[in-house]
Amino acid sequence: MAPLIEARGLTRRFGPVRAVDGVSFAVAAGEIVALLGPNGAGKTTTLRMLAGLLAPSAGRVRLAGLDVADHPVRALAALGYLPEGAPLYGEMTPRGLLRFVARARGLTGARGAEARDRVSRRLDLAALIDRPCEALSKGERRRVALACALVADPPALVLDEPTDGLDPNQKRQLRATLRALAPGRAILVSTHLLEEVETLATRVLVMAAGRLVLDTPAADMLAAAPAGRLDHLFAELTLGGRQ
Repeated sequence: MAPLIEARGLTRRFGPVRAVDGVSFAVAAGEIVALLGPNGAGKTTTLRMLAGLLAPSAGRVRLAGLDVADHPVRALAALGYLPEGAPLYGEMTPRGLLRFVARARGLTGARGAEARDRVSRRLDLAALIDRPCEALSKGERRRVALACALVADPPALVLDEPTDGLDPNQKRQLRATLRALAPGRAILVSTHLLEEVETLATRVLVMAAGRLVLDTPAADMLAAAPAGRLDHLFAELTLGGRQ
């Protein structure tokens, strides 16, 4: 079976700077892959290329077997994308926002209502569905943004720092939601939090200075960490041991 998310030699230049340099990986259905790296490693730039928001300087992106450059509409229909910070329209309610996103994804009438109801139940939005988004807590806004990414029931999810800034209970709840969503889906989660390796990921990618320096099962990364210290292994991978 073809991977649902695939990067082939992705490169992105900004003037003389290579923000992403020849990155290749694939994510299959059922996997939750953590994309780790320090700030400035190129994680968000990579995710923006996967989501079709930034054109690669070189390389290709395939979603559900379709090349994004050759078949942008059909390929991106397979993707749910959560941007960093989960931005929302503050004056809109989750109900109105989900209706807007569903229509943009071609879900209208009874199909749209069914899709909105399904994702609202899945993410437990009933108590906040008619409150302005600007009045919601950070954890609630993150759930609404994830609902927008899921409303069209895409087989591939790309999530940029989905747990960043959440309290421990909110993180645990969001991770449980992602684990429940994983069967039949490919999920790629960008993060700088090493705890995601232990609590969420089935596989780990590590980026440093725009390059992919590790692609391994999460269990193997945990086993390789000296004395169980992921931070030491992370420093070796991303700083060449300089601490």
